[in-house]
Amino acid sequence: MFKVLIKKRVERNLDALPAQIQVKLYRLIEDLKVQGPMPKGWPNLSKLLEDNYHCHLSRKWVACWSHEKGTLLIEVYYVGSREGAPY
Repeated sequence: MFKVLIKKRVERNLDALPAQIQVKLYRLIEDLKVQGPMPKGWPNLSKLLEDNYHCHLSRKWVACWSHEKGTLLIEVYYVGSREGAPY
């Protein structure tokens, strides 16, 4: 089982997300805990750089996280619009 840490900056902005995106994010986090950094069944999920990943929660919204190989820690560092995504 992986531990998923959500950056404080992300936590502060969760209430501003549409309700359906919040639900998808929480499902993604549960899948990350169980399956690791590349959970199956998510659209447009891919590895960005060596330790960074992203997944589209909808056409407009995206989540980004990092995972260092050899650890059980996954850190969600961005959830928001695709236009503002750090990739």
